[in-house]
Amino acid sequence: MLNGILNVYKEKGYTSHDVVAKLRGIAGQKKIGHTGTLDPQAEGVLPVCLGKATKVCDLLTDKDKVYEAVLLLGQTTDTQDTTGTVLEQSAVTCSEEEVKKAIMGFVGAYEQIPPMYSALKVNGKKLCDLARNGIEVERKPRLVQIYEIEIENIELPRVTMRVHCSKGTYIRTLCHDIGLKLGCGGCMESLKRTRVADFSIEQALTLGEIEKKRDAGELEQILYPTDYVFRALEAVTVQKKYGKVLYNGNRIAKAFFVTPPISDEAESIRIYDEEGRFIGIYRYDKRQENYKPVKIFLEQ
Repeated sequence: MLNGILNVYKEKGYTSHDVVAKLRGIAGQKKIGHTGTLDPQAEGVLPVCLGKATKVCDLLTDKDKVYEAVLLLGQTTDTQDTTGTVLEQSAVTCSEEEVKKAIMGFVGAYEQIPPMYSALKVNGKKLCDLARNGIEVERKPRLVQIYEIEIENIELPRVTMRVHCSKGTYIRTLCHDIGLKLGCGGCMESLKRTRVADFSIEQALTLGEIEKKRDAGELEQILYPTDYVFRALEAVTVQKKYGKVLYNGNRIAKAFFVTPPISDEAESIRIYDEEGRFIGIYRYDKRQENYKPVKIFLEQ
């Protein structure tokens, strides 16, 4: 079984589930999971986890992301993008400076109401399924963080922008909210995700390219190891004689390390055995004065 993370370039027309299904066929294994839904008409970075790396799916879903989007002003749709039914059209009479000011006003924390056409569930039912049946339900606003917006081009009624945001941010809804703020309405015309955590679009491969790598016997070469996600954490090795304690998922005392951690004891560390195998993430417990496992990745 393959273990690791593929940096997939999801092309337009595929759902995130389509990508997983096709990769199961390419890799010849079932244990595969994606790290966050990307709309069918959107494209770009979609990290996909294979084997024991599926344990980091939720961690990658929680990471910040970067998008390139085109906002179309003067049009409101039911899906908040141009694939939906047009609900209202208005003339765009605002100036470029007014557009810039409105957009930059969303930088920082803001409460965003998730769109009806989304995979979120309310009472066990997906919002998109309810929306397709003509049912609209109340959605609670969610606090999201817009770290940065870079306006790349303005040719009204279109605005091209780069958005760096937190998990759970809907760029479609951001476009809709900008249109509301300007009073002319707005929706998303196109979307490309260029980064998820440290996975960038420059290194992403399409399904076709991944299939060619498999045919050439090079599939393992393009897999990122599971510990790639945690490489910002200090790496510490446990002495071989304490292997039984380590492999049983027990707490690790400071004396068990080949070299003690140099980082602050409150921080998480990544632990390896003396063979160089990645064991998991541990956090220091001040009360017990040892390291407690947070997530174990080694499978015996």
